[in-house]
Parts: sequence; C-alpha cells; structure tokens
Amino acid sequence: MSRSSAMKAVGFLSSKPVSDPDCLQVFDLPEPDLRPTDLRVAVEAVSVNPADAKVRQRTAPDAPLDAPRILGFDAVGIVEAVGADVTGFRTGDRVWYAGDASRQGSNAELQAVDHRIAALAPTSVSPEAAASLPLVSLTAWEMLFDRLQVPTGNRPGTLLVIGGAGGVGSITLQLARRLTCLDLVATASRKESADWCREMGAHATVDHRDLLAAYRASGRNYAGFIAQYADLSQHWAAMCELVAPQGRIGTIVETPDRIDISALQAKSAALMWELMFTRSAFGTPDMAEQGRILFRVARLVDDGVIRTIDTDLRHGLTAETFRAAHETVEIGAMIGKLVVKY
Repeated sequence: MSRSSAMKAVGFLSSKPVSDPDCLQVFDLPEPDLRPTDLRVAVEAVSVNPADAKVRQRTAPDAPLDAPRILGFDAVGIVEAVGADVTGFRTGDRVWYAGDASRQGSNAELQAVDHRIAALAPTSVSPEAAASLPLVSLTAWEMLFDRLQVPTGNRPGTLLVIGGAGGVGSITLQLARRLTCLDLVATASRKESADWCREMGAHATVDHRDLLAAYRASGRNYAGFIAQYADLSQHWAAMCELVAPQGRIGTIVETPDRIDISALQAKSAALMWELMFTRSAFGTPDMAEQGRILFRVARLVDDGVIRTIDTDLRHGLTAETFRAAHETVEIGAMIGKLVVKY
C-alpha cells in the first residue's frame, strides 16, 4: 500500500466495548524511532490475537491515555532501515515476528522491532499466510520445549492439549506430531474443531465439557504433559486428576479464581507458566532465542513440515476492519487464526 509522510496506525485512547464504533481509531503518528538494535519494518500483514482484545479492554478503563496505544503483535513486512548494532538483516528483507508488548504494535504502516526477536519470513507462503504463525509458534515452541520439556525423538509419552483448535493449540499439535513421538490428545467440543485438531496432528479428541470422563473413556489414564490454552480454573480439578505422577502442566491462561496448587503435591507434579513476551519484557540473556525459534519455524514451513493456520482473511488498515476482527476473536470460537492484509 502507498504511504503518506505521516504514519497511519490503528489503536485506542480509552477502553471501550467492541460494540462501540469508536473502540478503535485511526491515528496519524510520527514514524517510529530506530534504536541501535532495531529494524524498521513496513508492515504487510498481521494477525489478530486474543491478546489484542485483552489489551484494548484493560489498558484504560477509567481514564483516557495521554497518547494512542497501537495494538498488534504478529507481523510480516519488509525491512526499511536497520539500527547501528543490527546483524544478520539488511534493507529489503522480508521478516516476521511477534513483537514486544512494551512497545507500539503492528497495526501500523511502520513498526520498530528488536532484531533479536525477528527472523527472515518463510518464502513458500504469502505474507498474510505467514502472519498467522509468529506469536502462536513462539508460544507453542516455548511451551513444549522450554516449559514442559517434552522429549524429542523416539521417547514415548502423552500430551493433552486443552484448546487444540485455537491458534496456539493448532501449532502445538503440529510441532508435537512432527518433532516428538508423543500420543497427542486434544480437547474439542464441536465436529469442526475436532476435525481440525486431527488435521493438525491429534491422535484423538475428547470433549472438554466433561474432560475427566472423556479422557478416561478414550482408554487413557494419565497424561505426562498437559498444555492448557483455555479456561484454567474450569479445568484445574480435572488436570490435577489427569496429570501423571511427576508430570507437568503448562498454561498461558491467567485466572482471577483461587486454585488449589497443593493438589499437585502428592504427584510431585509441576505447574509451569508460559508467556511469550517474558524474554523481551525482561531483556533476558537468551532473548535472541526467539529469533532462532522463528528461523527454525520458517524452515519447517518452507520444508512442508508444518502449515500455516490462516482461516479468516480481512483487508485494510482501518479502524472498522480491526473492530470487526476484535469482535470475531472475542467470541472465543475461532479455529485457526484471523489475518489482516494491508
């Protein structure tokens, strides 16, 4: 798309319900400053995540912000400029990344992003298809291999994925099916979501509405690993029953409810949190691991090992496009990912 001298971006000043036509607005902003470790990227396509809706809903419920908050995490785009300390990238490269929650987002013509959390985008798929993957791939990879520490190669075990048809669940199933020998069970309550989970790699699906009974009815007793991507408190009691002795539960879902973590004591089981933004938020020594993960995922896409999960394509860097996208995401019944092409 052509660009004016002032950068166009979509964001908000106050938290409003998605039913309000002004919950998101278009702003004309200066081009982002370039830090020494940054890339400045002309964004081509993004995806819309539940995290976008949560930030919009929670950031300014009582008083307007002093400056617009620009949303957007996933992005694919072309490098327009590189900072003085950047290595491994040059202008003209097509890159992908999931961004940094402490900085302005990708719902903009231009975005500045630290090069350590970016990688060259896959070349075998369109920018909009690729945009469906960065955040969920990073989350799924970190969940599987950093938090749950699932075994690769020929070591057996069982992984239960709660919320298998969503974005993170879809990539978790693909990565686990291709890179491990685990028995994969995913929760799905509708035929279309169950079919999708099997397409992503699940060996079996179970109904989350009575998770304990459904899992045991599948002929399985325990799961050594549980990846929890839906309602934490709703499934807590069942997970405590289903996790194997010395097993691990990983979750990305916060809850306002009290949960009894001592229920895991007898099994010496672990509860692990996964937040994809931790490395960038704290500038951890291994922050560049996210760039390396994205590099590996891009190769897996180009080699045909995993597929993109774009299932809903919208067009245009407009407030209405993103308001409608937020409305869809907030329903909570998405299969795959919603993508916006600029």
